[in-house]
Amino acid sequence: MITVDIPGSEKLELENLVLDYNGTIAADGELIACIEERLLRLAKELTIYVVTADTHGSAQKKLMHLPCTVELLSPGAQDEQKRDVIRKLGAKTTASIGNGRNDALMLRESVLGIGVCQLEGASTMAINAADVITMDINDALDLMLHPLRLIATLRN
Repeated sequence: MITVDIPGSEKLELENLVLDYNGTIAADGELIACIEERLLRLAKELTIYVVTADTHGSAQKKLMHLPCTVELLSPGAQDEQKRDVIRKLGAKTTASIGNGRNDALMLRESVLGIGVCQLEGASTMAINAADVITMDINDALDLMLHPLRLIATLRN
């Protein structure tokens, strides 16, 4: 569990991390550099889930050696499917990271939604739904690894 006491807000008590795959932890179906090391470190504190439409058909293979659960989405209403994963896990203990339009509901539903803007860009819907925006997935994961950084951004 990762706990962060945000001044002027509720204490974050995170148990789960939900990640989008393409555009978030992968580009063109390939994991972004340094993701593996960070996920291994985070898995000591959080249960990690990757939710994906698997555009390139490579997510399960690329993630099989990492401590995470891969949830493949069916076609249609993928934004709702991602939101439902957050609800199933418990929104009050779940953080999420994403960049796409189909991530907006997930980011909004999570107690902590982090938007990233990388090679694929970021949907304005995702950006508007997020609590925090980073320019890089490694920076987003580092917020989780160094949670005191969240205080400066989220305090009232």
